[in-house]
Amino acid sequence: MTISSQEQRAAPSVQGHPQRWLILGVISLAQLTVVLDNTVLNVAIPSLTDELGAATSDIQWMINAYSLVQSGLLLTAGSAADRYGRKKMLTAGLALFGLGSLAAGLAETTGQLIAARAGMGVGGALLLTTTLAVVMQIFAPEEHAKAIGIWSAVSALGFACGPLIGGLVLDHFWWGAIFLINLPVVALGLVAVVTLVPESKNRRGDRPDLLGAVLSTIGMAALVYAIISGPEYGWASGRVLATAAVAVGVLALFAYWESRIPYPMLDLAFFRNQRFTGAVAGLVLITFGMGGALFLLTQHLQFVLGYGPLEAGLRTAPLALTVVLLNFSGVAAKWLAKLGTPVAVLLSMVLMSAGLVAIATLTGVGYAGTLLGLLLIGVGCALGNPAMAHAIMSSIPPARAGVGAGINGTLAEFGNGLGVAVLGAVLNSRFAALVPVAATSLPAALASAEDETERRLVIDAFSSGLESSQLVGAVAVLLGGVVAAVLLRRAERAESEAVGA
Repeated sequence: MTISSQEQRAAPSVQGHPQRWLILGVISLAQLTVVLDNTVLNVAIPSLTDELGAATSDIQWMINAYSLVQSGLLLTAGSAADRYGRKKMLTAGLALFGLGSLAAGLAETTGQLIAARAGMGVGGALLLTTTLAVVMQIFAPEEHAKAIGIWSAVSALGFACGPLIGGLVLDHFWWGAIFLINLPVVALGLVAVVTLVPESKNRRGDRPDLLGAVLSTIGMAALVYAIISGPEYGWASGRVLATAAVAVGVLALFAYWESRIPYPMLDLAFFRNQRFTGAVAGLVLITFGMGGALFLLTQHLQFVLGYGPLEAGLRTAPLALTVVLLNFSGVAAKWLAKLGTPVAVLLSMVLMSAGLVAIATLTGVGYAGTLLGLLLIGVGCALGNPAMAHAIMSSIPPARAGVGAGINGTLAEFGNGLGVAVLGAVLNSRFAALVPVAATSLPAALASAEDETERRLVIDAFSSGLESSQLVGAVAVLLGGVVAAVLLRRAERAESEAVGA
């Protein structure tokens, strides 16, 4: 893969930007609001049902409108940032996210809230791609691993804080306040971006790849919708099969178009780079296993160990706090530098896989087994997620950092959604096969149970389904580690041979 002279000129300076750590703090705060909005709405569902009269389908669209728009636009947003300027797109993303938050907080109908959430998704796509792209531009190469570690730790912090912040806000204010609290952060971010962040762009290409942008957006949105809809409507339903067919057809057309034009939004030559391919394979499998397993974790804590929603949220915090501690302190970056990317990726996924096995098999010792699993997963995430993101970003020319960030975000969204869907299906299948009453969900089965013995059997069936799902996730994560490590090691050998030739 060759890098043009213009792309080389766009590379970050050796010294890095003099205010790079301050800039990182500001863009991480902006990113945190995006991550929080992926989870904070869940705690407001009862309030929305009561005050807006939202039906179940309305609630689903309030959640899905944000994730569908965001995941569909990530690649396009990254490409736009590279072409038109990362600072401009970061500013636009903050403004759109702020306006969407204001509209969501003041919404008076479910339709208005769904539309506002979609608008927030547009801003979120721009923020998630431009923040990582800016990190690659303002830091020197030797600092990339630590900076990306801090950037990725923000996601873990959002995972832990989302339900807690939402619960605290709802205890004192109405449901719209969970969106309006974004406004001060957006205002601070806009001022800081305008005054601190340097502009960077890549002007390569005769004109924007508009058809590629349309095809990638439609294809990814359809794919994510099919994954989201599968558990609800059935994988063999006409709705899911039709949407999946549209996704496959449109994405195939997108790949064909990108391979035929001289100015592609996504250069398919990236996939001939073994470092890139290894990181991509590992990222999909790690997010598949982790996304699904963490989705099931809250159910494990509530339905198997008997904790309430707030207690369950507090007891998942050790995972996120471990990630934050290791990345903010720079310990994970030091391990990565010492071990090398292939070994670090393999070790991280072995730790995460062991954590999932501990959660699945040590239920007999109560929360202690779960805590051990959470700590193992946290250490693995702290080491593996930045290593994977760094491998993807470092295998792409610096001038295309926005596209690289878009690829990283798109793969993470795809893996998470697929993990939730597939591992959820494993849980439901196992539960349906073992449950002693005629019901397909835990609440329905408990309601149908005639006595305490039957209720215990229902809980045991659900626990068995959770265990099976967690073990499938563990296998996926371990497989991802092996595949990624092998490909990354081959890439390093090829690079060494090329340098020595």
